[in-house]
Amino acid sequence: MANLTKKERRIRRKAHIRKNIHGTSEKPRVFVFKSNRYFYAGLADDDKSVVIKSFMSKKNEKDILEMAKKFAQEAKKFDSLVFDRSGYKYHGLIQKFVEELRKEGIKI
Repeated sequence: MANLTKKERRIRRKAHIRKNIHGTSEKPRVFVFKSNRYFYAGLADDDKSVVIKSFMSKKNEKDILEMAKKFAQEAKKFDSLVFDRSGYKYHGLIQKFVEELRKEGIKI
């Protein structure tokens, strides 16, 4: 179990998180993914196994906050959402994205 890479530790955390998080058509799951260059976010319905809407932006704070505002406009159709941080720690860009959604009036 020792000497896991950073990616392997994230995948392990993700598996533990996804055991308890489930999105429906009334309360979709908000997922995030960070690559070296881009930041992705989307809405997923796990009952139907479909992605409702997804967004992408460059991986800097200004672009992510802009994307969060567009994302909030799409997410206002739903009463509340379930947030899936995909194994990432809740700080930095992930935290800024969620705080911007909450500021736009999305209930997470």
